[in-house]
Amino acid sequence: MSTTDVLRSEWIKIRSVRSVFGSLMAVFLVTLAVTLLAFATVGQAEAEAENGDTDLVFGAFYALNFGQIAAISFGATALSSEYLNGALRISLAAVPRRDLFYAAKMTLIGVLALAVGLATSFTAFLVGQLFMGKYAIGLGEPGALRAAFGGGIYLALMALFAAGLTVLLRSAVAVLSLLIPFVLIVSFVVGDIASGVALYLPDRAGQLVLHQNPEGSVGPWAGLAVTAGWAGLALLAGWWAMRRRDA
Repeated sequence: MSTTDVLRSEWIKIRSVRSVFGSLMAVFLVTLAVTLLAFATVGQAEAEAENGDTDLVFGAFYALNFGQIAAISFGATALSSEYLNGALRISLAAVPRRDLFYAAKMTLIGVLALAVGLATSFTAFLVGQLFMGKYAIGLGEPGALRAAFGGGIYLALMALFAAGLTVLLRSAVAVLSLLIPFVLIVSFVVGDIASGVALYLPDRAGQLVLHQNPEGSVGPWAGLAVTAGWAGLALLAGWWAMRRRDA
């Protein structure tokens, strides 16, 4: 099979498996739902309470904290489906070149997550500002356009991070049980204890791009590069597992 054929077959898999396609769509839908709920109810009130000291750019992307959970779920379920009922053996029988199979699968996951991530990030920003009244900001605000692009890239990197780990662990449940508590709880605990270390964790580093003026020694794009490094290590580990283990 050619690379195009493999990519097409992987797209059919993602589109036809409800849990996988549903988690991809949830990146957009969950983020938009949380944006509407948060900004329509307490958006202006919170900005007033902060008395001008809040980072309005970072606050505009608050809902990405929930969208990233869906992105992680997409990356994990897109790979875990291969480990159900011997599906991986069938896939490798059709595409014996494991490197090609792995590269095509991860490329498609990355491209889809990036496309949905960018749409999610820009939509969340623009919709949220509709409810902010005098506190509304536009994409021309310093750091806003960078944050909108960076938010989409961040979501794609977290999906790839989860996908690589899923190949290594062969279980979406294991990956979700590891990553979701990590990004929701552990990362913040580490941040409270050792803020310098937290800047190099995959989620905290990547989210620096969402801040108007990130604090610390790591800049916004450098932070995103740190997250890319974590994703790259996970993808490398997954590639090793795919090549070395029996289907």
